[in-house]
Amino acid sequence: MARQRPSSDGGGPGRTNLGPVPDRPRLLVVVPSDTAPPARLGEWLRAAGLDLDERHLDAGDDVPADLSGHDGLLVTGGPQSSLDDDAVSGLGPVRALLARALADGAPALGICLGAQLMAQAGGGRVRAGADGPEVGAGLVARRDAAGSDPLFAAVPLSPDVVQWHHDEISELPAGATLLASGVRYAHQAFRAGRAGYALQFHVETTPEIVRRWADSDPAGVASTPFDAATVAERAAAVHPDLEEVWAPFAARFADLVRAARGAAV
Repeated sequence: MARQRPSSDGGGPGRTNLGPVPDRPRLLVVVPSDTAPPARLGEWLRAAGLDLDERHLDAGDDVPADLSGHDGLLVTGGPQSSLDDDAVSGLGPVRALLARALADGAPALGICLGAQLMAQAGGGRVRAGADGPEVGAGLVARRDAAGSDPLFAAVPLSPDVVQWHHDEISELPAGATLLASGVRYAHQAFRAGRAGYALQFHVETTPEIVRRWADSDPAGVASTPFDAATVAERAAAVHPDLEEVWAPFAARFADLVRAARGAAV
């Protein structure tokens, strides 16, 4: 979720930092807003064998300058805009961390706001969505280049996703590979550097989270033909399909993180 100005109380992040588990790869998870927790994506990554170290900006958690002690990075969404002044949004350290991850070739995954921050960190551009907000259940189209990508090769040609953004990635970082596009906004997923992945859309949500977003974002809902309840119902209907496609995707990302840990020892 990005540039959704009316904030909600979120899906309850369920702080899970119980300390590192020996011999498990460790993923740093930066949560810009508790309205957009890692939710099911976090569950899939743990099931795939990762130890998640969550840092919540709403709680005042620190954002490290690098990934020392971690094997990869996940940045989720939030109501902030990547276009806001860093002093207001508090996103400067997150963008800097993503830039460091890209420079080091570390496995990194950005979701919605996290994807926009990754685009900026790599030298790309974000702007207010030229065609207005993109909200609710939808489809994206896999690009040809995805066929040889280790994470996207097994993704269907037109997978279900949940959209919730008011800004758009208008220009990809130099050298980035476009992996998925949409009808309204072309830059839906890309790979930057060796192992940086960005998803403009959401795959991690629960029906409850999307319901709260719909209730708290009248401008976004007004951009659709539906009322808030219908937007939420339509999104809830695709959640089984999200799990079928994106839980295995999460497992493949975990494989990248595991490989990075192996290369470091």
